[in-house]
Amino acid sequence: MDDLDVRILSTPDRTVGRLLVNFPSKSLTPGFWNAPCMGGIAIMVGSMYITTSRKLLETESVLLRTLHQYITDQEHRIAILKKHAEDYEKEHSIAARDVTNYLSNPINDYLLVKRLTSDWHKTEKLMQDPYYDAAMQNLTQYRELLKFPTDEDLTGAATALIRLQDTYKLDTASVARGELNGIQYSTQLSAGDCFELGRQSYNGYDFYHTELWMSEALKRHEQERSNSTVRWEILEYLAYSTFMQGNLKKAIDLTTELLAILPNHERALGNLAYYEAALKNGTTEIEKKEPSPKVASTMLDPEERDRYHMLCRNENLMSIELSSQLRCRYTHNNKNPLLLIAPLKEEEAYLSPRIVLYRDVLYDNEIETIKRMAQPRLKRATVQNYKTGELEFADYRISKSAWLKEDEDVVVSNVAKRVESMTGLSVETAEELQVVNYGVGGHYDPHYDFARSEETNAFKSLGTGNRIATVLFYMSDVPQGGSTVFPWLGVALQPVKGTAAVWFNLFPSGNGDLRTRHAACPVLQGSKWVCNKWLHEAGQEFKRPCDPKENVEQTSSQ
Repeated sequence: MDDLDVRILSTPDRTVGRLLVNFPSKSLTPGFWNAPCMGGIAIMVGSMYITTSRKLLETESVLLRTLHQYITDQEHRIAILKKHAEDYEKEHSIAARDVTNYLSNPINDYLLVKRLTSDWHKTEKLMQDPYYDAAMQNLTQYRELLKFPTDEDLTGAATALIRLQDTYKLDTASVARGELNGIQYSTQLSAGDCFELGRQSYNGYDFYHTELWMSEALKRHEQERSNSTVRWEILEYLAYSTFMQGNLKKAIDLTTELLAILPNHERALGNLAYYEAALKNGTTEIEKKEPSPKVASTMLDPEERDRYHMLCRNENLMSIELSSQLRCRYTHNNKNPLLLIAPLKEEEAYLSPRIVLYRDVLYDNEIETIKRMAQPRLKRATVQNYKTGELEFADYRISKSAWLKEDEDVVVSNVAKRVESMTGLSVETAEELQVVNYGVGGHYDPHYDFARSEETNAFKSLGTGNRIATVLFYMSDVPQGGSTVFPWLGVALQPVKGTAAVWFNLFPSGNGDLRTRHAACPVLQGSKWVCNKWLHEAGQEFKRPCDPKENVEQTSSQ
């Protein structure tokens, strides 16, 4: 490679919201404006008048042609604006029929954000005319009164859709058709929609998904003959992303195809020279950039990530030997007075560590009360930095949460009493009830609920010890996705409204049970509501006595 003195010029254009609609620009020829100076001052007045008038008529002719071209351009612009308005109106009317169902579709969610970001940027540019300033003034006022998504929101929506694609192994063409996990929805992606997904992937150095979505954009561009995309631009992204994955031959072919459209494309010429020289010199190693933190998911152990995704896809990882031992029963938990008349419906999900489900323990009216109280307070959920103890946002947890105190409403206090009945533990030192909403694409990658030994700052401010147990209430059914999975156990808990999942995070010795590492699968369709109650060690001395020698949790039914 020492003799290869060629380097890639700049990478493909990453400009956000670039207007792709090109209007014809017929510039006036110099001859029209640079008319010869009128000679013949000695010409008689009549002749001068006729000569001058003729020139003026020529000028007027030019002005008329210019005016007609301006009108044509304006009509073309207005026609495009009308088409945009019709498209917006059509999609908006579909959404208005059933807002909840419409917004529970991740494709609709992505397209809504896209319409109000990159698509609307293009519309604003089309609106630039003598009335532009007045329109922009109105829009400025609207922006102060209404909520508009940002370019970051567009990135987030695209990332969520791509995450769903990976987790559930969704074929690119199927997603573009509006098919999610075998279920056909009405919404389809245009060539421009696919292009934007590819561009967002490219901006995050995710060249694998760039190639997938640019390939789909190219296919749809040819089918639709759409004005929303430009063929050479798709080819440019596609060629570079292909190159970054080590396929030099295909990168050369795509760049050659691009140059057949734009022979003088400087960047493509430079890239082609590099690709050909690299291929000639037998280059196989391509320097790849690390994915951007905004696009990449948290770094998981490959085996754990695979098991996590398999469980999300409802693939069975539990042996028949284990699953055949699981039982369901009515239980009063050692003759708890509250349960003697109405025992709990207990269903074992795993034996060691013991994970159980209690069916029908949260009622519809309670769920609505909890949601009503939580909704005004919902904020993006945080995680605790174990080094600093500070709460911070993380891309591996995408949801919104709120906290409710027991003295705020009788429903919250009743839930706490129910938690005591289910666990046999005290809630005196438990955390407030956490209410969490996962929208489309919302997820929480594999994690522990308890603080590990190196996380010395976790829960320090509470002064109540570690999280001894977790009670997770499902407050909604989820049409697709949203399971709670334990990758190393092969356990997948499907969200069922009114059900609670219970497990102990600590051994009787107080040591954390690493087997309880779990995750919330991305919501593929719908919305997922849950609430958590985390119980702490303090106050449980007589409820669950500590045994320093025992690293085996209680597995018998209480």
